Amino acid sequence: MAKLIFIIASQILLLAAIVNSGKGEDFAKTIDRKHFGLRKEKLTFFRVYWHDILSGSNPSSVSIRPPVSNSSFFGAVTAIDNRLTTEVSVNSTLVGKAQGVYAATGQSDVSLLMVMNFAFTTGKYNGSTISILDRNAVLTKVREMPVIGGSGLFRFAGGYVEARTMWFDQKSLDATVEYSCFVLHY
Repeated sequence: MAKLIFIIASQILLLAAIVNSGKGEDFAKTIDRKHFGLRKEKLTFFRVYWHDILSGSNPSSVSIRPPVSNSSFFGAVTAIDNRLTTEVSVNSTLVGKAQGVYAATGQSDVSLLMVMNFAFTTGKYNGSTISILDRNAVLTKVREMPVIGGSGLFRFAGGYVEARTMWFDQKSLDATVEYSCFVLHY
């Protein structure tokens, strides 16, 4: 009896292996986008001011790794929790935070790898984020970086941002940058 049960169980396992040994085509399926509330795509524009404060007793940017070279800051890595405001003044209305890191990646120029989320804390977009990832050639007047995703009202987001330095202090390295954001989302 035990031998018969073993033979039947072995055949069932073999049959299951044959049925499940397809060509790997069953690992993905198309889902109706309405299931996730995805209807018509919208384009939202907003402008925020990013305040990178390295100086003082309560900086919003902290060096994780110092630069290898002072001429280009190559190798420096900085963690950020920067204010996002509605105006150039750091004390203007707070709408969120830019959280992430930037790393100096240029040996012969001042360029940064920006990896950050804009996390919104007020109004309609409270709790929503957009994610930005790209090279930032900081000495260029206008820098364009892609929006590679988002959450909340910006779920499935795409688009781009344009960064323009509004104010920079050469001694403290504090800066205010205008971000014009063009975000496609559902």
